[in-house]
Amino acid sequence: MNIEDLNKNLVATSENGQTISPILPDGVKNYLIDIDGTICDDIPNEEPERMLTAEVYPDALVTLNKWYDEGHIIFFFTSRTEEHREYTEIWLKKHGFKYHGMVMGKPRGGNYHWIDNHLVKATRYQGKFTDLIDKQVTIQVFDDGKD
Repeated sequence: MNIEDLNKNLVATSENGQTISPILPDGVKNYLIDIDGTICDDIPNEEPERMLTAEVYPDALVTLNKWYDEGHIIFFFTSRTEEHREYTEIWLKKHGFKYHGMVMGKPRGGNYHWIDNHLVKATRYQGKFTDLIDKQVTIQVFDDGKD
């Protein structure tokens, strides 16, 4: 499925009589997934020759392809640079990953704090991909004056 096909599934939305950015249909998730150290060996950009030989994490492959088959959107969001795109696509295809696209050039260094007007959920990869479960945790939010 290409970007145009994905965009056809967006739901028009309005607020206070004004059109705002469309949203995904209920139940569809937009997954942004890191590559290095999350779906395969952690390969630094400074050693691109290792990218084609990175070992895949099998549970990542199974889980991400399952989510893709369920109709969710899979994008890789990586610190790899545009010059590494071709090798990365070759590696993803070689291992059978199903995905819709890649966003290259994510800032390096971790400690990400994503601010958006849409709901954002973050899941830190800690060695195993599984189906997601509900869990209550403490998060940082903007002070809206409400408890």
